[in-house]
Amino acid sequence: MSVRAPTLAADAAALPPEGARSALGRPGGGATLGVVMLETRFPRPLGDIGNPRTFDFPVRYRVVRGASPRRVVVAGDRALLAPFVDAARALEEDGACAIATSCGFLALFQREMAAALATPLWTSSLLQVAEIEAALAGGARCGVITVDAASLGEAHLRAAGAAADTPIEGLAIDSRFRATLLDDEEMLDEDEARRATVAAAERLLARRPEVRAIVLECTNMPPYADAVRAATGLPVHDITTLVRSRLGRMTKGAA
Repeated sequence: MSVRAPTLAADAAALPPEGARSALGRPGGGATLGVVMLETRFPRPLGDIGNPRTFDFPVRYRVVRGASPRRVVVAGDRALLAPFVDAARALEEDGACAIATSCGFLALFQREMAAALATPLWTSSLLQVAEIEAALAGGARCGVITVDAASLGEAHLRAAGAAADTPIEGLAIDSRFRATLLDDEEMLDEDEARRATVAAAERLLARRPEVRAIVLECTNMPPYADAVRAATGLPVHDITTLVRSRLGRMTKGAA
């Protein structure tokens, strides 16, 4: 099924405007998540971090103008650090008790952004890799599925606290899903996106059979996490599992 990115007026949940928030119930303590967003137009189905209906607690968003997918993923443009910090600070001032981002490649900015904030910051699902791998037995590894394997390198992994030799597999170069995300296209073929994400996981396991858990780097892949779980039989983690787990610990500790 193909879907087109709606206009903000038609469906603000698909690409929320600055300050938009979920109308759903709050966890204990009234915790609100802040999300710093790339500037994109591609659709964001349920499960995507950019869709506030993904969460059962309030979410606030800030878009970093000019932060295109290719500028963040492929170029790793450090000139974007300051505007990302500014957006995170604005969310903090708006009352967010924790902040995440809409691109796992922003792990590169984890240290600098965290130092500028008083609230917890989770730039990337890659922050889970070391913890997950430490819990695995017998030399098993935690592998990563990414939108672009050529661009995800040791610097990203080290910035997230993960091993530099973490097994990685990317979407196929000719995948429409990959093109939709990197080229910021208005149409998303959800069926193809699901197949492409599952295929990447299957390639990873065929090449690295020691992988016994998977992290989805891309924040646009969580809608297909269940399909990956069904195809591989492995636990699958992503930015939404990280947010729910860590925000849950925060609100439980504050109770």
